[in-house]
Amino acid sequence: MKKELVSFEGVHCANCSTPMQGEFCHECGQSIHTVLRPMHHMVEDTLDMVLHVDGRVIHTIPPLFLRPGFLTLEYFSGRRQRYVAPFRLMFVFSLLAFFVCHLVVNSLDIVRVHAEASAGTGDFAKDLTPQAVRTHFEQVRQDLQKAAGQTGESGKTFNKLVNIERDHANHRLMQLGGQPIPVPADELSSFQGHSTPVNVSWLPASINYSLNRSVARAMSNIGAISMGGEQGAEAEERVLASIFHVLPQTMFVLMPLFALLLKFTYFFKRRLYMEHLIVALHSHAFLFLSLLLGMVLYLLRGLVAPHVAWLGTSITLLVWALGAWALAYLLLMQKRVYRQGWFMTTMKYLFVGWVYTVMATFAVVFAALLGVTN
Repeated sequence: MKKELVSFEGVHCANCSTPMQGEFCHECGQSIHTVLRPMHHMVEDTLDMVLHVDGRVIHTIPPLFLRPGFLTLEYFSGRRQRYVAPFRLMFVFSLLAFFVCHLVVNSLDIVRVHAEASAGTGDFAKDLTPQAVRTHFEQVRQDLQKAAGQTGESGKTFNKLVNIERDHANHRLMQLGGQPIPVPADELSSFQGHSTPVNVSWLPASINYSLNRSVARAMSNIGAISMGGEQGAEAEERVLASIFHVLPQTMFVLMPLFALLLKFTYFFKRRLYMEHLIVALHSHAFLFLSLLLGMVLYLLRGLVAPHVAWLGTSITLLVWALGAWALAYLLLMQKRVYRQGWFMTTMKYLFVGWVYTVMATFAVVFAALLGVTN
C-alpha cells in the first residue's frame, strides 16, 4: 500500500505563522488540524485514544501482577512505549483502591446499622406509634434525670444512660417508620467539656486560631459519634469521607520517602534515586492493585456467602492467598531488581518492610487526625 504524499507548501501555522513542513509546527508544536470538526470525528479520536490506552493496559497489568520486577527492568532497559507509565499506573490504581475501600466501609456501616436496628428495642417494643415512643422516651429521660440527682451521678453517666435508651427508642422508631430522636446540643457540649484553647506563643495568631477550630471540630465529631443517634451517624460518615479523601495524598507523600529508604538500603549499589523511585512506583501500583482485588473479593463474598457457603469459603481462601502473594511478590521483586543473594535480600526486605510499616502507620494516623478535624 503506497503512502499518499501531502504537500505543505504555502501553509502557515495558525499560532505563530511559521511555514509548515509537516502536520505539526516545528517552532511551537501546534497541529495543522483544527479542533472545530464534526462530532463524529471527535468520537473517532476519543475511541482511538481509549483503544490505544487499553492496548498498553493489556500489556501492563498481567506482568505487573504476575511477574515481580519485570516492568521495572523493562523500564530500565528503555522498553517503555508499550507499557503504562509508572506514576500514572500507581495513581489510577490508588484512586480505584481507595474508592472501593470506601464502598466496603460504607457497606459494613449499613450492616452495622441493620444489626443495631434488629438488636432490640427494650421497653419501647410495646409502643405502637412513633408519638407513643417519643412520649415514653421523654418519661424515661425524666426518671433518669431524677435518679441521677438523687444519687449524685455525674452528667456524663446520665448522658450515657440516656443515650442507651435513645438507641432503643430510635430502633423502635425505625421499625415504625418514624424519625429518630436527635441528640440535644446541650448533651453534646457536656460530653465535649471545656478544653483550654491552643495558644503556641511562637506561632502567628492565624495559625493558633486554625488549630483551635480544628480541636473544636474534632471534639464535636468525637462527641457526636460517642453519643450515637442520627447526628452520630452523620459525624461518622463525615469523618470517614474525610479520611478517604486525605489518604491518597498522604500515600503520595510516602512515595519519595520509600524511594529514599531504598536508596539508603542499597547505597553501595550506586543506583540513581530515580531508579529507586521507579521501583517504589511499581511496588505501590502492585500493592494498590492487590488491595483493589482484595476489596472486590470481599464485596463478592458478602453477596454470595449467605446463599452458597462453600463459595464464600473459597473466596476467603483467595483473599488470604492474595495477601501471601503480595508478601512474596515484593521479596521476589527486590531480588530481581537489585540482584543480591537471598540472605542479604531477605534481611533488607525485612528492614525495608519494618520501616515502611512504621511510616505507613504514621500516614494513616495523620489522615485520621485530619479526618476527625473536618
